[in-house]
Amino acid sequence: MVRWRSGTVTAVRRRWAGAVELDVDLPDGARMRALAYPALVGEPEPGDRVLLNAGALLMGLGTGGYALVVALPDRLPPDPPQAGDSRDAGHLVKARYTPLQPILLGVDEEASPHHDRLAAADSVDGMPVVTADLHSALPAILAGVRADAPDARVAYVLTDGGALPAWFSRTLAGLSGHLAGTVSVGQAFGGDLEASTLHSGLLAARHVLDADLTIVAQGPGNLGTGTRWGFSGVAVGEAVNAVATLGGRPVGSLRISDADARPRHRGVSHHSLTAYGRVALAPAELVVPDGLAPGLAAEVAAALTPLADRHRIVTVPADGLDAALRATPVGLSTMGRGLDADQAYFLAAAAAGRYAARLLG
Repeated sequence: MVRWRSGTVTAVRRRWAGAVELDVDLPDGARMRALAYPALVGEPEPGDRVLLNAGALLMGLGTGGYALVVALPDRLPPDPPQAGDSRDAGHLVKARYTPLQPILLGVDEEASPHHDRLAAADSVDGMPVVTADLHSALPAILAGVRADAPDARVAYVLTDGGALPAWFSRTLAGLSGHLAGTVSVGQAFGGDLEASTLHSGLLAARHVLDADLTIVAQGPGNLGTGTRWGFSGVAVGEAVNAVATLGGRPVGSLRISDADARPRHRGVSHHSLTAYGRVALAPAELVVPDGLAPGLAAEVAAALTPLADRHRIVTVPADGLDAALRATPVGLSTMGRGLDADQAYFLAAAAAGRYAARLLG
């Protein structure tokens, strides 16, 4: 449950799109690092009293290493300018029935300027869609796309398996200008466009953002329990099904590593094997980079053999991908490991991006 704290803002630290980092002093003399989303709670200033949800910080969760500002109780933000008694500004509620549920304009709502375009949309017209388990794959996939198709319009569909606010992601903030836009779907919010489902989000990426290619992945904060089915990335398989249903071309980014200390994530992670092998009912093209270390390559090949009955396993040249990864506008990190510490992981994601780019012809 929630672990509440009350404190006073002593310093405003870093800012990025939609978020601001704070130092907050507590009455007992302790100091907490906190994160506020100004669109939800207003702009914190030094001297403001803040109410915090401190559970993730106290527990030491890696991605959730902040106390989160729930309210500035003594200085509430003004109401939005839109009328609050009509649906003219949208009625799409996300983070539903939580104390901070935002009400947003859905891209396909009647009040949306894009409604007519999406009303009868039923296909993404063969668009390649790269599906990935972890948010950390996003910049690596994009690097692979850019290596072969520098001018392609690439959209990102943010699913709700990890962080719900798009604003939490410093990676996404750093990719501003490098993406055609972000569509936040399901309970996720804060993208350039809001959609109620993954399906409508994919259609919006194609028909509103005019994407040539789309990447689907959850936000930061993957949940795993060490069990076969208990991880948020299981939704990757559902994404494959959605892409296929809408006439797209699913391209699977595999979670490959020889650096993860946990046996279940070495070679091909059990997350990828379950999502693509058990949940995805439609066929996808699963991408493996060439040039993996011989032992890792053999382990990957053996792990993917059972999936070949449904999916097509594709080996993609990795030449130039290391340079492309090193040129990304944001830092690369997965589970605390950078490119040099876990190169196979990032190469696999970049290879999926390269393969999807080559499908554009």
